[in-house]
Amino acid sequence: MYRFITSTFHRLIETLASSQTRYLYPSFNLRNRLTGLIGPRGVGKTTLLLQYIKNELFKEGKCFYFSADLVYFQQTTLLEFVSNLHLVEGYRIIFIDEIHKYQGWNQELKNLYDALPSLKIVFSGSSMLDLVEGSHDLSRRAKLYRLHGLSFREYLNFALNLNLKPIPFQEILDNTTASLSHLKGVERILPHFEDYLKKGYYPFVFEDPHSYYEKVSRVIDKTVFEDIANYYNLKTPNLQYFKRLLTYLASIPPGDLNMHSLAKNLGIDHKTVEHYVGILASVGLIREMRPYEGGGPGLRKPSKILLNNTNLIHTMQQYLGQQPVKGMERELFFIQSLQNADVEIFYSKQAGYRTRQAVFEIGGKNKTRDQLKAIKEPSYIVKDDILHSLKGEIPLFLFGFLY
Repeated sequence: MYRFITSTFHRLIETLASSQTRYLYPSFNLRNRLTGLIGPRGVGKTTLLLQYIKNELFKEGKCFYFSADLVYFQQTTLLEFVSNLHLVEGYRIIFIDEIHKYQGWNQELKNLYDALPSLKIVFSGSSMLDLVEGSHDLSRRAKLYRLHGLSFREYLNFALNLNLKPIPFQEILDNTTASLSHLKGVERILPHFEDYLKKGYYPFVFEDPHSYYEKVSRVIDKTVFEDIANYYNLKTPNLQYFKRLLTYLASIPPGDLNMHSLAKNLGIDHKTVEHYVGILASVGLIREMRPYEGGGPGLRKPSKILLNNTNLIHTMQQYLGQQPVKGMERELFFIQSLQNADVEIFYSKQAGYRTRQAVFEIGGKNKTRDQLKAIKEPSYIVKDDILHSLKGEIPLFLFGFLY
């Protein structure tokens, strides 16, 4: 079996085709003895690990890669296998993919960390809830990296074989014209943006665009019926509520979610709905956004609940039989781009959205500044369907270059 796992590792390295790397690649390093790569299913964690091995480590022959979901681990322990790789075979760096598929992984990982101080372990898993909330205090020992789906910038680089660089958030605000000048050589950027909003967040779009929604649906089903089911020990009837909740979110404007009405429509109590929403956020199928108002008013206002990305809207619409509302798509793209780039964003009663420094209204090319007239802070109109902008306007697609 060891020979089979070794040959699989070498075959994966040999057949790794993509030369483009993700935004996280330059900052990914193994300075810590325990390194974790976490994120939702389907965003490309395995590819990133294999690229790192191939480019940085493979020639030295001191690392080993395997997936913890192999049937082999029904008859042997992770502890025994990894110990043998290090102490007998001499590998100094072990990469363990899909680690959440192995029952009791967190306890054995802690044991390996404590018992083998000369070994470095890199683990990855699709179930964010299991990795982040795992016991045995691994969060204190491990350096965790979080991988999101493709940004619009990355999508263009992959699709057109370009080398476009990220644009800092403050640069987009302070000098929109200069930011746009970096993109002069990109042809048909608005049609590409429309394609990205529909099919571009998950890297497997480049394998076969025609089966894209089917694959995204499988990501949703595996997350709900495998990851959530196994971690929370939920039965199938309960799991159907997660799918119904996602479908409901795809049919309403961003944030128009009332926990009370949702509980009533689903036929379950309010606390259970809140619990399910928290689970869906932890596995990367939905995202939450807090109100800007602080103190008592902020505590009383609920979080806005949205699907995680625009591609999920289009996937869920396959079941609803209707086209997404354009405004919903625009706002979700803006939110996902900022949050994925670690820019704090809130919703506000004064205007649509805001960061700590500025206020934003999202709309089409005919959107005016009427709603921003009373705003004292720096304010911007974020417009879809435009390539160039006047003062105080920013093309929507430009926020896809934050990471």
